[in-house]
Amino acid sequence: MRNNHLIAPSVLAADFSKLGEDLQMINESDADWLHVDIMDGMFVPNISFGQNIVKTMSKVCTKPLDVHLMIEQPGRYVESFREAGAEVITVHVEATKHLHRVIQQIKATGAKAGVALNPHSNISLIEDVLEDLDLVCIMSVNPGFGGQKFIYQTLPKLRYLKEVCDKRNLSPHIEVDGGVGLQNAESILQAGANVLVAGSAVFRSEDPKATILKLKKIGSETWV
Repeated sequence: MRNNHLIAPSVLAADFSKLGEDLQMINESDADWLHVDIMDGMFVPNISFGQNIVKTMSKVCTKPLDVHLMIEQPGRYVESFREAGAEVITVHVEATKHLHRVIQQIKATGAKAGVALNPHSNISLIEDVLEDLDLVCIMSVNPGFGGQKFIYQTLPKLRYLKEVCDKRNLSPHIEVDGGVGLQNAESILQAGANVLVAGSAVFRSEDPKATILKLKKIGSETWV
């Protein structure tokens, strides 16, 4: 198996005093997507940024914007984030009573549709909508704060999700978000993920572009 995974640096960990420089660094790097966490202060304790900032990012960043809506009732904002430049829109299974409807709403905008699951949430919650998904985001920390440690129970959860997808001949992107770095990326990929969201590991490293490249190259020598 060749390493064909994607790297999605999380802008939440960037230095907002020099956001333009950090976005230009992402443009010049081997990153595939830019991961953008939207927090509403209700679904998660923190508040991050809204559509106007995303629109500005989309004008500066040449990578597709992977927008992760950590907000209650996300269907209210799907169209506006798509208009702001989101190319992937992910909502939480725990944040909406009408998951299928919201997935279809996302797809109707032309964006790729993703669903995220918190660490305590079972894969069974999305098995009825897997055919409709372009991406499943497995949270490997509790959402709302950067810099948390990876929850290793995520690995068997990933393996199970990959088995379910393979049995049903489905191939959504399987993304892992939270505590991802050079120390655990290979284990995450081997468990079934193919998109790595990395925040602190990238933006707080001495050489972010080199870190992105190292994450991108993981598996190229050890996997056959």
